[in-house]
Amino acid sequence: MARDELLDASPVDEDFAADGIEDAGLVGDHAGLRPQTLDDFVGQPELRRHLQIILGAARNRGESADHLMFAGPPGLGKTTLAHIVASEMGSTIHTTSGPALERAGDLAAILTKLGQGDVLFIDEIHRLSKQIEEVLYPAMEDFELDIVLGKGPAARSIRLEIPTFTLVGATTRIGLITGPLRDRFGEVARLDFYDIEDLQTIVTRAAGILGVEIDSAGALEIAVRARGTPRIANRLLRRVRDVAETDFDGVITEEVAAVGLELFGVDAIGLNKVDRAILSALCERFGGQPVGLSTLAISVSEPTETVEDVHEPFLIQQGLLMRTPRGRVPTPAAWAHMGLAPPISADATQPNLFDD
Repeated sequence: MARDELLDASPVDEDFAADGIEDAGLVGDHAGLRPQTLDDFVGQPELRRHLQIILGAARNRGESADHLMFAGPPGLGKTTLAHIVASEMGSTIHTTSGPALERAGDLAAILTKLGQGDVLFIDEIHRLSKQIEEVLYPAMEDFELDIVLGKGPAARSIRLEIPTFTLVGATTRIGLITGPLRDRFGEVARLDFYDIEDLQTIVTRAAGILGVEIDSAGALEIAVRARGTPRIANRLLRRVRDVAETDFDGVITEEVAAVGLELFGVDAIGLNKVDRAILSALCERFGGQPVGLSTLAISVSEPTETVEDVHEPFLIQQGLLMRTPRGRVPTPAAWAHMGLAPPISADATQPNLFDD
């Protein structure tokens, strides 16, 4: 008999329930904000063009599209693009995540449920175990599933054919993807942060879907503080909407947006409370001297992973923080943003031997 773990689908269903994963996408306001077609998707022009070619050619041939991988920071639209791929191909999307697939049977149960041309979306695919990857390789290349019959010396392996499908993987850490897995994707695309104009368009579109009246200056104010990320832009829009409805007449103007964002701790360049606490610790508590990651994390009461993966990248991109061999140091722009004067370095107080 086949091993129970390859035939029992119940662990997969439990994982879906535990993780709250739904094929239909997010609930509430999020569901309506997610674009359904490439024409509605704003930003990432090069990637959109690539997908138009890949998906259009696959439709013309009547085949499943090549396997696709989307890499980039959180909130840039990887999950949205996976749903768009399914929509453009007229197929059903099945959603799971790397941490949810603990056993080979979890993946096998999903693969055997796929229909012809369906899309399988695996979020955080870099967290797949080696055993899961070994099951995935023949499924991606040959659309076959290895099943082991029997145990011990009498065990033998057979292959079952599965319908052709498109695997869409999403990862925030492309460097952790193994080479053999990465090479099996027909397209590996990296999503970039969005520019202000695209974010303004996204905010305006989202406001229309939510039924919120907003002018161009109000949308621009939100876009400027959205850290180049559509997810953050939509979240800030909902908070500003709340402020506009409770404290103003419901219309989001530049003034209303500024007041609402300041109320929720988002400053003029998009820094939040923790970002400013990091800069304050570097500039005031440690006087601009190099600070180790662990010391910095303790000083702001945040885990080191959160400081390193969530807050530092944006601070570095904005030119407010530098990583050095000795530790983290604030830049002159950080001192200026915090309204502080940088300390005079010891070297500046020493006389120059070459001065007259």
